Amino acid sequence: MTYLATCHNTEGEHVPSMMNPRGPIDEVRLRQAVLVANLPTLTMVLFQLTGDERWLQDPYRPQRARGLGPNDSGGFPPDVADVIRLNAVSAIVEWSRGAPPVVPVPEPELLKQMLSICMGEEIPDEYERLMREEMGFVPAPKTEPVQAGDFSVVIIGAGISGMIAAIRLKEAGIPFVILERNPDVGGVWLTNSYPGAGVDTPSYLYSFSFFPRNWSTHFGKRDEMVEYLHEVADHFELRRSIVFETEVETAVYDESAQRWTVSSRDRNGATQEFTGNAVISAVGLFNKPKLPQIPGMDSFEGPIFHTAQWQDGLDLAGKRVAVVGTGASAMQVVPAVADEVANLTVFQRSPQWIGASDEYFAPVPEDVHWLMENVPNYHAWYRFRLAWVFNDRVHASLKIDPDWKHSDRSLNAVNDGHRRYFTRHLTSQLEDRPDLIEKCLPHYPPFGKRMLLDNGWFAALKKDNVELVTDGVSEVTRTGVVSSAGEEFDADVIVLSTGFDASRYLQPIEVIGRGGRSLRDTWGDDDATAYLGITTPGFPNLFFMYGPNTNSGAGGSYFFIGESQGRYIVELITRMVREGHGAVECRVEPHDRWVREIDAEHSQMVWSHPGMSTYYRNSQGRVVTNSPYRVVDYWAMTHDPDLADFVTEPVSVTAIADAAGARAG
Repeated sequence: MTYLATCHNTEGEHVPSMMNPRGPIDEVRLRQAVLVANLPTLTMVLFQLTGDERWLQDPYRPQRARGLGPNDSGGFPPDVADVIRLNAVSAIVEWSRGAPPVVPVPEPELLKQMLSICMGEEIPDEYERLMREEMGFVPAPKTEPVQAGDFSVVIIGAGISGMIAAIRLKEAGIPFVILERNPDVGGVWLTNSYPGAGVDTPSYLYSFSFFPRNWSTHFGKRDEMVEYLHEVADHFELRRSIVFETEVETAVYDESAQRWTVSSRDRNGATQEFTGNAVISAVGLFNKPKLPQIPGMDSFEGPIFHTAQWQDGLDLAGKRVAVVGTGASAMQVVPAVADEVANLTVFQRSPQWIGASDEYFAPVPEDVHWLMENVPNYHAWYRFRLAWVFNDRVHASLKIDPDWKHSDRSLNAVNDGHRRYFTRHLTSQLEDRPDLIEKCLPHYPPFGKRMLLDNGWFAALKKDNVELVTDGVSEVTRTGVVSSAGEEFDADVIVLSTGFDASRYLQPIEVIGRGGRSLRDTWGDDDATAYLGITTPGFPNLFFMYGPNTNSGAGGSYFFIGESQGRYIVELITRMVREGHGAVECRVEPHDRWVREIDAEHSQMVWSHPGMSTYYRNSQGRVVTNSPYRVVDYWAMTHDPDLADFVTEPVSVTAIADAAGARAG
């Protein structure tokens, strides 16, 4: 495995973004590679190397991308594209021979200009600060190691969030243990092994900023994601700090000792207790399969299971399969098995908006890997382009225009344009099946539910052995499924693609905080709230990753959100150690203000539109999973923790005595 040259090495240290550690480049290889280069990316590299401002002017300004594709051509005519490639080769060769880049670190106003030119559209000014750090033009905040002494942390979960927290804590020199219920790291990517499972965010964005990879496809598939996460765990030597196959049952805070006791049960039923000054919940959002309550499920004679509990070795060849649900998992399963099964019946509660994606299964050429590794800042500019398109580009169009006259179908004029765009794709794919167009065209606004990418879904629905049923499921019998219209469908296997119980955070773990108050009583059954999605009053030294209202509903990569949260949490913890705080507890005022602002923002967003049901909302209709903010906003909110938001306590006498006793013992 070869890893890319980056602006930060894997120990988190800043590396000058345009240094050349390798010497003269292979010019023949370079000429070959630039033929498949992303030209807007290459043009930004060319400008930084030469400082020639013509590369920021017409005809070398790329056009705005339509849709979600990478827009590799930039919309340039062939002759202009050839000029860019020819000059880029010359500039990169000269750089490799020792010529210093003319613009190694763009000034703020220049970088703002470059970001907009690179995308062919106006990028908000606040992105300059974010991308200056993300692209390595300034060092990212690095937690300085502390003398932790007896301070320790318990992390619950070894998925993406838990690994981010662990790597940050290790960098800070703070001992930790991770309690993981599964036999290995990986979280949802380990447990979701159904056919077709994969990422619907581009691989070069859906990955750690500090641990790049040469991805084999533009959208990583499940097995490669698991391999990647295992490599991260091995590289940072995390496994030695993980207790696998242990399920956390309770976490109880001792006010006098200022410590948490976390009780767990292993696969054999044995119990064990772990103590720590702080607890980081990294249990994830999609960790509890939501099973429908359909009469007769226990009577079915064949396999019946949730997609997240796919049975190893299950042979579907020649079987009659029923899939209940048409969300993200079903959309991956159905095309993956349609040609294998005898017939496939898909039960749809509501249709989904689906975008075109020519790159969904496309391999990443080796020449692109080579460019990522050898051309300065190519990876940084390429990743920025993905981040803008998949993170915040559509955010403004997700706000409800109260004067918009077509609120039944869309939110505003731009959102209505999205509707037309996605509708054209749907009708082009199903033009010979008007019956399917009627079934598949949503009535609610685009982005009201999670946007999906077309991975062959429409093509699968048109197959002779596939039937899409829009009636509900009323009963499961010994031999199949009965629809709400009374029609019976025989099945040998039933797959429940019915989502996850995302609104019940941390359940079934019982968390007891200050004064013996339980987190479940504080939140109620499904109405979790936390300041910045990270911390809740009454629960000192307890931090959440992927907590309430931090899911990016507009799309994008959770890795970015997770890294922002990990930085914030570990900075708070190191300040506790450095400044002698035994406890930090979120104040009521900033927490309540945050909740009011979240709810007010959501009242203007698509996820509050009455035209659809979604896991984003709890039983009272409040949006509890999604963030109403742009990614750049959340990054800024969590960048620099403010202890004024917290009540702090000095280390107690009891805590000091307990620590001394532990050392003596």
